[in-house]
Amino acid sequence: MEKEKVLLSATVVFLVDEFRKLVWLSKKTAKIGKGCWNGYGGGIKPGENLNVAALRELREESGVVTLKNFLWKVAEMDFYNIKTDRSVFVCKVHCFFVDWWIGDPQSKPDENMVDPTIFHFDNLPFDQMMPADKDFLPYVFAKRKVRGRAFLGPFQKEKLAPTEIEFVDYF
Repeated sequence: MEKEKVLLSATVVFLVDEFRKLVWLSKKTAKIGKGCWNGYGGGIKPGENLNVAALRELREESGVVTLKNFLWKVAEMDFYNIKTDRSVFVCKVHCFFVDWWIGDPQSKPDENMVDPTIFHFDNLPFDQMMPADKDFLPYVFAKRKVRGRAFLGPFQKEKLAPTEIEFVDYF
C-alpha cells in the first residue's frame, strides 16, 4: 500500500511567458500530485528561506536556473489534508511565477517530473491537475494575487469542500 506523505510547507514555481500567455507544466510521477500536471516545487527544508527553496526545487525538478529577482509570489494556499486514518495535516503552499530563466525544462524522472509541456493560460489541463487548482489558478493566471484554503481527501485525490479564496494586494 502506498504511504501517505505529510508535507507542512512547500513551494510551486510556474515558468510563464505572460506576453504570449504560456506556462510550462510537467507531469508528477510520484508522491503528492502523482499523475497530475503541475509547476515545479516541493518541500521547504528546515531553516531554508522561502525563495531559496523555490529556486532550488525549480532547478532540481526542471534543470532551469533563474535569479531571485525574476521570482514573484502569486498565491498562498493552505491545503487541509485528511489522511486515511482520519487525521488532518495542513500544508501551506507558496506559489510563484518566474518570467526569465536559462534553459528549457527537462524531464527529471529521478525528481519525479516528466514530459515538460507548454500550455496556454486559457487551455490549462485542469481535469489532469490537483483537485483545487481549477478554483484558484485561473485568477492567478489573470494576474490576481490569491490567498486561500482547500480541503482534500486521502492522497490529495479529491476535494471535500468548496475552496475558499481571498484576493490580496501583496504578500
